[in-house]
Amino acid sequence: MDRYGPETYGERIADVYDAWHAGMDPAAAVEVLASLAGNGPVLELGIGTGRVAIPLAERGLEVHGIDASPAMVEQMRAKPGGGAIGVTFGHLADVGVDRSFSLIFIAFNTFFALLTQDDQVRCFANVAKRLEPGGCFSLEGFVPDVARFDRGQRVHVMNLDMDLVRLDVSLHRPVEQRVDAQHVVITGDGVRLVPVALRYAWPSELDLMARLARLRLRHRWAGWNREPFDADSQKHISVYEKPATS
Repeated sequence: MDRYGPETYGERIADVYDAWHAGMDPAAAVEVLASLAGNGPVLELGIGTGRVAIPLAERGLEVHGIDASPAMVEQMRAKPGGGAIGVTFGHLADVGVDRSFSLIFIAFNTFFALLTQDDQVRCFANVAKRLEPGGCFSLEGFVPDVARFDRGQRVHVMNLDMDLVRLDVSLHRPVEQRVDAQHVVITGDGVRLVPVALRYAWPSELDLMARLARLRLRHRWAGWNREPFDADSQKHISVYEKPATS
């Protein structure tokens, strides 16, 4: 994975991303995010194919996005309403837009695409700078489960059909809290590889990053339907708030 960069995942998966995630209905996420945004404006880190951003914009909110992958954004531009959403290309941790927002959000584990703790801490700090007083930062992430790995590795069958096999092959590096993986797609036409790397963090670590950025936890749910978060939760929606006054 030496040549893996911030744009690699998106560039490799853009043409099949929506198809692979067709079962993920964004309606509940859009409902929650719209309620947090108020009158906006809204910034999505890792806007991708616009799965969440376009429905938010359809509600009348001003939405802007940041992404590292031109191929992913090209998919969004091809959708109705996708061409009207402003996008800044760059590293997510920089939050490289020179304005403030009532809501900044990052969905579907994309925060973990920041591969070092320094980058993750920097992202929180830059989000805080660009939030309006009283504004929110919403982060969707999985709860790490290192027991999934056997001797630091895992092979998982994601799809098996007559003419297709899709595997998730991953290596775990616990010291760095890093997982390097390949989505391996085998068909009669050959083999396709989609690499992905992430640096996971537990909710408590994210809370500390937020405190360093002078943000405070406002909500934590186990899903977009605001389910209670508990010890059995496999994911979380964490909403951090910038105090209205210093």
